[in-house]
Amino acid sequence: MESKILYGKSLADKIMANVAQEVKELKEEGLHPSLMTVMVGDDPASRVYLTSQKRQAEMVGINCELVELSASTSEQRLLRTLDNVNYDPAINGVILHMPLPSHINSKVAQWRIAPEKDVEGVTPYSLGRLFLGVPNLAPCTALSAVELIKSTGIDLAGKEATVVGRSDIVGKPVSLMLLQKNCTTTICHSFTSKRGSLEEHVRRAEILVVAMGRPQSIKGEWIREGAVVIDVGMNAVGDRLVGDVEFEEARKRAAYITPVPGGTGAVTVAFLLQNLVRATKMQARPEPERVG
Repeated sequence: MESKILYGKSLADKIMANVAQEVKELKEEGLHPSLMTVMVGDDPASRVYLTSQKRQAEMVGINCELVELSASTSEQRLLRTLDNVNYDPAINGVILHMPLPSHINSKVAQWRIAPEKDVEGVTPYSLGRLFLGVPNLAPCTALSAVELIKSTGIDLAGKEATVVGRSDIVGKPVSLMLLQKNCTTTICHSFTSKRGSLEEHVRRAEILVVAMGRPQSIKGEWIREGAVVIDVGMNAVGDRLVGDVEFEEARKRAAYITPVPGGTGAVTVAFLLQNLVRATKMQARPEPERVG
C-alpha cells in the first residue's frame, strides 16, 4: 500500500475563502480585524509558521503585526507586553509563539491573554469550553488535525485513535475532539515511551496524531496498515524541516498521511484567521453567555 498524501492546501483554501468573505463584510461595517503576534527569541520552526501566517492574513485583508522580544526578556516584561495588547481596542486577536525561553512560565504567559482575544484557544476559558463540548475559540492546530482526518471521509465512530503528545494546545485538545467524534482514544506521552509501550499503542492506531516535537521518532514500520496519520511535528534538522514520523516508511503502510511541511501548517493558519474573525465579531457584538 502507498498512502494518499493529505496536503493541507485544498482544505486551507476553502477555509480562507470563507474568511475573506467575512473580512470583507466586517470592513463594510467599519470593523478591521487585526492580529498581534508576540514572539520571544528566535525559533526556526516558528519563523516558518509566522511567514505563512502573515502572508495568508494579508491575502484576505487582515492586518498582522509582530512584537519581537529577545530571548533574555523577563517574564514580567512579557506579561506587561501582553497586557498592553489586551487593552488595545485596535487589536482583536493575540497569539504567543511557542516555545518560550526556559525562564518564562508558558502557562502564566498564555493565561495572561484576554479570553476574548485568545485566537489560539490556549486560555483556561477556551479549553474549559472545549472540555465541556461547547467550544468557542478552539485550539487551531488541533482543529487542523481533526479537520484533515475528517476530510478523508472515514467514519470515525468507534475507531482506535492514538494521540502521541499531551500538550495543552495539540495533544489534549485533539483527544477531546476525537472523543466527541466517538473515537476510542488513547493518549501517549514521554512516560509511555520510557516504559517501552509507545510502539504497541502506535501499532494499534487506526487514527494516529503525532505532536511530540521529536524528529522522526515514530518509526514507519510501527504504522498500522490503512491508518490515517496526521503528523503535527515540525522540526528543523540541518537545513530542512521534518516531522515526528518517518514519512517515507510510514507512507508505505498508511492509507492517508500528512507531509511536513505541507500538511497541517496551512490549515492551522487558516483556522487561526477564522478564529480571529469570530473574535472580532464577538468583541463588536457581545452577547450574554450561553451554552451551545
